[in-house]
Amino acid sequence: MTDTRTFKLRTRRKYYRLIFTGLMAMMMSLIISSALILVKVGFIDGFFIELMHSWVLAFVFAWPSAYICAYLVQEHVLSRIEFY
Repeated sequence: MTDTRTFKLRTRRKYYRLIFTGLMAMMMSLIISSALILVKVGFIDGFFIELMHSWVLAFVFAWPSAYICAYLVQEHVLSRIEFY
């Protein structure tokens, strides 16, 4: 049998929304930045350098907006829905 170990990180529950929105913003900004560069100029020399510059700028705006939107949706929309 193989011994497979998984990496787990323990943190307080109050950081859940911050971590969740950070990871979501990171993934979404990468996908959107790469798609926009590919659509606008195509796959060019220096694509990955341009992607990294674009990704950092997109992430700076994506994380706070994702945090605010997640708060608004959870507090004001999902609280009014009864799930069963």
